Amino acid sequence: MRDPGRWITVLIYAIAMALVEAAVVAYLRTLIGSTDPYRAGALTLPAWMMRTEIAREAATLVMLGTVAWLAGRNWRTKLGYFLAAFGVWDIFYYLFLATISGWPRSLLAWDVLFLIPLPWWGPVLAPLSIAVLMLVLGTQITQFGKGERSSWPSVLSWSLCCVGTSIALYVFMADAIHAPKWDAETLNSILPFGFDWLLFVVALALMAAPVIELVWWCQTDARGSHEAD
Repeated sequence: MRDPGRWITVLIYAIAMALVEAAVVAYLRTLIGSTDPYRAGALTLPAWMMRTEIAREAATLVMLGTVAWLAGRNWRTKLGYFLAAFGVWDIFYYLFLATISGWPRSLLAWDVLFLIPLPWWGPVLAPLSIAVLMLVLGTQITQFGKGERSSWPSVLSWSLCCVGTSIALYVFMADAIHAPKWDAETLNSILPFGFDWLLFVVALALMAAPVIELVWWCQTDARGSHEAD
């Protein structure tokens, strides 16, 4: 690893953020009477509270982006640190939430994943799978490479990843996208009953393209160095 101290520092920051986030969510869900978000009216909150939640989600992205910007030496490593921080934050968020509130009780428990721009719904296992990919890819970009040059996937790999990301977003927001209206009352009344795992697995495979490519190149370089010796 080329810069383990910086990488560890970013991850510690993300883990601390995850604890704060889990505590806030546990407090909020306790106040509204249920630690399990998968219930009718789970998003039926006072308007000021919904605005605050959306602002908190946006602030979380800003905070993760800020630490990544400070840690990275160029725009590529800044993106890499953001991916790594986001992945660790999401993983530890669920670990802390389970420890604090006893939820989720399984990886297949449904959760409201995000509210921007529409409500995202999905089993906990789905975002955690993406979080692991983000952590691995972010680590590959920031910690591995040749000399001063960071590892960086090809345009094809990034394109496949973008397609996969778009598909995953559709799966998460499918019920909200197909709602008759996008007003608060309609969106708050939606309670999904099925998750398109097949389409999500396809999306996850496409999103893994950059990771697979970098692993392949790393192994190729290692074999080349071994043969040269």
